[in-house]
Amino acid sequence: MTLTQERQVILFKPQGSIDLEVGTDLSEQMAGVTPLPEQLWVIDLAEVDFMDSSGLVPLVQGLKAVRQSGCRLVLCNVKAPVRLILELTKLDSVFEIVNNYEDIFSSVNEKSLATAA
Repeated sequence: MTLTQERQVILFKPQGSIDLEVGTDLSEQMAGVTPLPEQLWVIDLAEVDFMDSSGLVPLVQGLKAVRQSGCRLVLCNVKAPVRLILELTKLDSVFEIVNNYEDIFSSVNEKSLATAA
């Protein structure tokens, strides 16, 4: 018998500007989910046009929480103004950032193939 476990995806989709108010809401949403090993947390920023420094707090807190639990956190659909903030703070090298939601799973498959080879 073969048992396969599908990766559980937790999707967060903030909207508008991630400022203090929206950042606080995002932090509360993330705190409401207990990270479990093998989960994949995705923060889809497709509908985020701007993020200030207070918007970085929930992202960093979320990354810290998932890393402590053996999870993976990925940012996708990052628009230019948000990417600029991540680059200026050097957080673009800390976070895993992919172009779109579909690329997350193709990178998982590529990593699985690379590991299996």
